[in-house]
Amino acid sequence: MKLIIQIPCFNEADTIGPTVADLPRHIPGIDVIEYLVIDDGSSDGTSEIAAACGVHHVLRNRRNMGLARSFRRGLDFALGAGADIIVNTDGDNQYCGADIEKLVEPILAGRADVVIGDRQTQSIVHFSRTKRLLQRFGSWVVRHFSSVDVPDAVSGFRAISRAAAMQVNIVSSFSYTIEMLIQVGRKAMAYESVPIRTNAKTRDSRLFSSAFRFIERSGSTALRMYAMYQPLRTFTLIGAAIALIGVIPMLRFLYFYLFVTGEGKIQSLVVGSALLTVGTITFVVGLMADLISHNRQLVEMTLERVKRIEHMMAAAKGADSADIPKEAAVSEEFHYGRRAEDKK
Repeated sequence: MKLIIQIPCFNEADTIGPTVADLPRHIPGIDVIEYLVIDDGSSDGTSEIAAACGVHHVLRNRRNMGLARSFRRGLDFALGAGADIIVNTDGDNQYCGADIEKLVEPILAGRADVVIGDRQTQSIVHFSRTKRLLQRFGSWVVRHFSSVDVPDAVSGFRAISRAAAMQVNIVSSFSYTIEMLIQVGRKAMAYESVPIRTNAKTRDSRLFSSAFRFIERSGSTALRMYAMYQPLRTFTLIGAAIALIGVIPMLRFLYFYLFVTGEGKIQSLVVGSALLTVGTITFVVGLMADLISHNRQLVEMTLERVKRIEHMMAAAKGADSADIPKEAAVSEEFHYGRRAEDKK
């Protein structure tokens, strides 16, 4: 059983050392533990420090590509490197590395495909009241969008089985946390949430500049992902709302026509007819989007099979982890680390 702990980083030179030092070296039930750092275009030497700390693999984006894309690259690499379980943690040493054992236990026991760490934000001292309320509200919204009932939906401390990682396809550029949970619910993956500890705060979040910005980005991501996976329901609700608004001026026209003057109020008829037409068109668009969604599901199934075939062929050829991920050969990214050095 092989575990790869991946750490997306952006200018984490001051914290990557303590983060790596805090990671477990041995876990019961795990035969091999390796560390993977995805340096998202850092300019402070994060990659070099990570390699010096004994990280087994370092992927570096030549320019900043965002947390979600870095997370996706890490998953692809870890799968290619033969990981049976992938744990994601942050480079600012927010999460307690010793709790990784608790995080992977449900997967080792066969109870879950995805495990989310619950930071128990109500007890975190450095979380402001506003941030706690936002976290609770955000988790409530995500639960309704994804049908995945976890108390800390935006926690980045999570474990993923190999089978689940094969099915996860992150397309958002902002954050993977919400989109991943929507896919977990949509694809009926088994999941659990376990309480975890956090370390003292080392810096402010770089993912968003303000609470308003976080709500805006997270809300738009959740709506976009929900529309992607539930297009018929989304467009039906929108179309029904527009049509309902259109019924109001239509009723106004009928009231005046039948019971008052018998004439006039043509503007109400025009406006109501237009809104009813827009509502109907929206519903038809939803039907088309639903058909497209089914085609997307077929594409995802094909992609999962392609991933399995690629990794099986690579394993059969005895390729090492530095050669498996073909994405590492593109101009935006290079790979180095202990395995790469061993080849020289």
